[in-house]
Amino acid sequence: MSPHAPGTPAASTDGDRYTVISADCHAGADLLDYRPYLEKEHHEAFDAWAATYVNPYQDLLADTADRNWNSGRRLAELERDGIVAEVVFPNTIPPFFPSASLTAPAPTASEFARRWAGLRAHNRWLADFCAAAPGRRAGVFQILLNDVDEAVREIRRAAGAGLTGGLLLPGTPPGSGLPELYSTAYDPIWAACAELGVPVNHHAGSASPPLGDEPAARAVFMVETTWFSHRALWHLVFGGAFRRNPGLRLVLTEQGSGWIPGVLDMLDYYHGRLVAAGAGAATAESKFGAGLGASMGKGPSQVWRENCWVGASFMRPHEVPLRDRIGLDKIMWGSDYPHDEGTHPYSREGLRIAYAGLPREEVAAMVGGNAARVYGFDLERLAPLAAEVGPTVAELAEPLGEPPADATSPVFAKGGSVRVW
Repeated sequence: MSPHAPGTPAASTDGDRYTVISADCHAGADLLDYRPYLEKEHHEAFDAWAATYVNPYQDLLADTADRNWNSGRRLAELERDGIVAEVVFPNTIPPFFPSASLTAPAPTASEFARRWAGLRAHNRWLADFCAAAPGRRAGVFQILLNDVDEAVREIRRAAGAGLTGGLLLPGTPPGSGLPELYSTAYDPIWAACAELGVPVNHHAGSASPPLGDEPAARAVFMVETTWFSHRALWHLVFGGAFRRNPGLRLVLTEQGSGWIPGVLDMLDYYHGRLVAAGAGAATAESKFGAGLGASMGKGPSQVWRENCWVGASFMRPHEVPLRDRIGLDKIMWGSDYPHDEGTHPYSREGLRIAYAGLPREEVAAMVGGNAARVYGFDLERLAPLAAEVGPTVAELAEPLGEPPADATSPVFAKGGSVRVW
């Protein structure tokens, strides 16, 4: 996929249709189909593990589970939903993992070799899956943070294999035993991504500490999970990752977007107070600010403008009025296919409830143009298909009355504006 040239229109709208690129979809192989992608030295252990593994996810046991790996079905369903291309995050269980990799705890030293082999198998499978639909899938590859040198080698290999969706950054939740994301221990990872133009994606769900399975624990997870994911932003900003690597790009996906202006204001406030304190100002923060100005570089809002984007999956109506403060060039809509909370098969309705009445150019940027720039989709190549299946400009301009009765996405839920992060 060739990058969309800066300065050209935000998105192709061939005739009266939008080119819609979902910046948040998920896929993965069926469990046994990972075997050919594992090194042979792991086959015997994989056979033993797979023979006793019980999948904990109902959606991966249902007759719709093949949406994760059935390329033909997936393309057809996305096209019916008005979507012509997708950024593909992981979903199914990689070899030797206890659960989906997004939420799995960091491996112990004894688990590392096999878990790492499992993620490499997923990355190899994903490269073939993307190659089955040229120009229409940007695969997001996976690493572990336990061994930075191994991670850098996989970044270079995966980028060379055509996985243009970039890196999925694991979280470092409390208790993980890993250095925090602000640590300079990860500098080789940021440097490799900046050098190769690889986006660093941080998806919701990957940074929460284990909470158990009681009803209260599940409720607390829902309340806190996006906050734990947001932490990657201030860790990398205050840690100076962008100062040392000005070309580094960070994408925060499926974490909402309405929190961004307020959090940036808060980060700017602390940055100003701490830098002033570090310069000798007599403030209450004087003991916390020493060296910060020199180590982190530009302020948080400027870093956001130059280096960060948001995968604003099924963007909610209350978030849309904040689009200028977030940055119209920063917002990338996503359907979250094939998850239950995604907009499929009502993505057109989801787009209408969020974007009806907005200028055409703004909608075009948020539904496809921004994702094309970040992930390298070729809009000219996608234009003929968009002219057949994309939602029309007139259709998305029409406000949605009642949401579909059987829609399950939060975009249709009332009360979403109470969300504070």
